[in-house]
Amino acid sequence: MVSLHPKRVLVPTDFSDQASQAVDQGVDLVDDAEHLTVLHVAPALSSFSEGDPLVGWNMVSDEDRTKHLLEMLQKKFADPKYEKVQFRIAYGTPAEEIARIAEAEGVELIVLPSHGRTGLARLMIGSVAERVVRLAHCPVLVLRE
Repeated sequence: MVSLHPKRVLVPTDFSDQASQAVDQGVDLVDDAEHLTVLHVAPALSSFSEGDPLVGWNMVSDEDRTKHLLEMLQKKFADPKYEKVQFRIAYGTPAEEIARIAEAEGVELIVLPSHGRTGLARLMIGSVAERVVRLAHCPVLVLRE
């Protein structure tokens, strides 16, 4: 059964304006902002080609990337209303990581924007929102633009 007042909410972000609006919706849905997790899923280092000089010369590590991405999230969501929000970074395929983390953390609702791609763009790029809906163990609230 879907709870109208979920205790734990997960909002994935790609740093877009639509994702920021979804974070605001997430804050409004929880009783306390500490029950909101904002997640950014970045590509795994293994997805980069061997020819990429930063990866090939070991100039980039997941630890460095995580630190930088967390700083970006904290800067973007610096307003006091986000003070207790939990920020998390994961690496891999966005939809799969969103669903995996939501289940592992006992999330009761995932809130994410739909960028509204249709036709050829949707076929070529795929829809993260659609995949999350199919993979998630819990309800997913997809916000339209």
